[in-house]
Amino acid sequence: MFDRNQPFNKLPALPPAADVETAAILKKAITASRALAELKGMAERMPNQAMLIDSLVLQEARASSEIENILTTNDEIFKAASDEAQPASPEAKEVLRYRQALNHGFRQIKERPLASSLFIEIAQIIKQAEFSVRRTPGTRIANSRGETIYTPPEGESIIRDKLRDLENFMHAEDGPGGMDVLVKLALMHYQFEAIHPFPDGNGRTGRILNILFLVERGLLNLPVLYLSRYIIDHKPAYYEGLRRVTEEGAWSDWVLYMLDAVEQTSLRTRQQITDILALMETVREQVQREAPSVYSKDLIEQIFRQPYCKIQFLERAGMGTRQTCSKYLRELERLGVLQGQKMGREIYFINRGLFELLTR
Repeated sequence: MFDRNQPFNKLPALPPAADVETAAILKKAITASRALAELKGMAERMPNQAMLIDSLVLQEARASSEIENILTTNDEIFKAASDEAQPASPEAKEVLRYRQALNHGFRQIKERPLASSLFIEIAQIIKQAEFSVRRTPGTRIANSRGETIYTPPEGESIIRDKLRDLENFMHAEDGPGGMDVLVKLALMHYQFEAIHPFPDGNGRTGRILNILFLVERGLLNLPVLYLSRYIIDHKPAYYEGLRRVTEEGAWSDWVLYMLDAVEQTSLRTRQQITDILALMETVREQVQREAPSVYSKDLIEQIFRQPYCKIQFLERAGMGTRQTCSKYLRELERLGVLQGQKMGREIYFINRGLFELLTR
């Protein structure tokens, strides 16, 4: 019998004994996989893919942090991201650390597999602290009334063993007719959250692992599928799903929830990228027509890298002297493409159209 007040040291290894590839799940996996494949193709059409990583990651970072009650505004995080040397709120700094952790993981999986050592590095970057798996007892998950709803496994050796089992499951060769990768993602996400290996930062680390797993398995080339907004919009069902797997073995409902999260988020992000590409083309045509003396493909891509642009960004991109770069941005402001705004000693040139597409 599961006892929510006792460490769940008997958390079973994956795969579960229950059938997690029912007809309903496999049907949903097909539509989720199709939507994900379409997103992958659309992301590859971006002329400057760094824009997706820089800007879409910030939205995921903000939403993932919001799940942990770390609240910021879009203006705040985009401003902070445009100049990390400037003072920023503790909440904005936490959001930027999430982006740093995700980017670190994305770079690392090109050279090494997803494994506990990388999980630890990601969590350390998020929390800006040196720690490893939990060693001290007493961790519990409580609801808003302070009631214990779950007590994760306890004991360093037990936690490391369970992480090792999770790694083995993630990297097992399924072969022909093997487990669907998106079904495996759903199981993996539950298991990591149930192990709850770190003193802090488990939720955000687990959501980063979702993205990296899809990239590692080739379902995405860029880390652009961010499930946090879906989780926020369906938060009660998310936590209820986790609880019911633990207490009742209700895997089917959980897997269907995660598959729907992948499908709906893929569709939403694909449309978002489609709209950004359309806006880029509209702006390109306008600038080429109305200000041909400053037009260049590099300039358009630069102002679409993130909503807040500064003269220094163009200088660092090798687009000319400070005076020349200032001229470019002022001309785009004159055309209404950008909106100049003085903040302290800095002048930011805000791409409002991009801002609205990223934050709607």
